[in-house]
Amino acid sequence: MYLGGSKKTKETIFMPSILKTVTVIGSGTMGNGICHVFAHNGFNVNMMDINQAALDKGLATIGKNMDRQVAKGTLSEDAKKEAISRIKTFTDMETAVKDADIVVEAATEDIDLKLKIFQQLDKFCPPHCILATNTSSISITRIGSYTKRPGQVIGMHFFNPVPVMKLVEVISGYATTDEVKNTIFSLSESLGKVPCIVNDYPGFISNRILMPMINEAVLALQEGVAGIAEIDTIMKLGMAHPMGPLQLADFIGLDTCYSIMHVLHMGFGNQKYAPATLLANMVQAGYLGVKSGEGFYKYTPGSKELVVSERFAKK
Repeated sequence: MYLGGSKKTKETIFMPSILKTVTVIGSGTMGNGICHVFAHNGFNVNMMDINQAALDKGLATIGKNMDRQVAKGTLSEDAKKEAISRIKTFTDMETAVKDADIVVEAATEDIDLKLKIFQQLDKFCPPHCILATNTSSISITRIGSYTKRPGQVIGMHFFNPVPVMKLVEVISGYATTDEVKNTIFSLSESLGKVPCIVNDYPGFISNRILMPMINEAVLALQEGVAGIAEIDTIMKLGMAHPMGPLQLADFIGLDTCYSIMHVLHMGFGNQKYAPATLLANMVQAGYLGVKSGEGFYKYTPGSKELVVSERFAKK
């Protein structure tokens, strides 16, 4: 199956069959999920982060998620052990990437941080290595321009939770070669994913459509049109969304939502993409959703009950 806007070329320089080792930069929610999927599909995985505590937490999460697969009968205990044995952890980037065939950067959605990382990757990675980013909104072309190999820089945008979600947005920068694009497309398929090729515009497709909807829901709340539960219930029952936009914002992280809206606003220069004031204030105050324990809803460890934050309780 091919989903994309341009035809695949017949020849590729980098074939998935010769991509043996992947380095994932970042061991957080997206990073450990990406490691999980690659290791499960037979790749040697180098998981890199700034400290061992973060790496240990990432490995623990992978183990718990694979235990769920074992319990469901979709993964054997032996296969789980083999997959985890393929994951090595590193705190030194140069060591982590020296033998990599592909790197997938999954750091925080911060453009300055990503540009710095890609400058380092360009310096330390082997010449043949493909440099992919899991960014959800930042220009692939700009990221590639900070390397001496822009043709080998590409977006490989996974979705959370990575082991479950099938979609991968494959984003070509202005200089990305067809060979690299086709390789990442085929690689995504080999991971059991459904790749869709899109062009390099702010927010790509997923977040160009999703984030303005979330932002509009925040604006509706800010203006007192309806409450949190009402907004989410209307979107779930009326539009058949599995999760309301405000709950989804909490799940994604309000800081990430704000960052993406900022990219859209700056990238298109259109006021309709301006982040809601309420969203900006919540991020500045540290109410980031699930990751901080409170956003539009309040989250208690071990509880699955959806409780609206007291800050938004009706007076």
